[in-house]
Amino acid sequence: MSITAERKAELIKEYAIKDGDTGSADVQVAILSERIANLTEHFKSHGKDNHSRRGLLKMVSQRRSLLDYLKKTDEGRYQDLIKRLGLRR
Repeated sequence: MSITAERKAELIKEYAIKDGDTGSADVQVAILSERIANLTEHFKSHGKDNHSRRGLLKMVSQRRSLLDYLKKTDEGRYQDLIKRLGLRR
């Protein structure tokens, strides 16, 4: 369900804006997207796991908020990020 430390390091390296960047909106959205994808797979076999579903909804909401912030502050970075992550919006 959760992502491994190696996978998280890969995501940070791939989406970081500068060296040592772990907290930018781009990195946070990428990590949240990975966790959301993992939970979505989990629900294919555990449909009645409502406790985890609540966590999934919170993560989706947090990702949406970060994307709204990014769109408001830097439209180019927002467009690039959603294209790289393959998000619908």
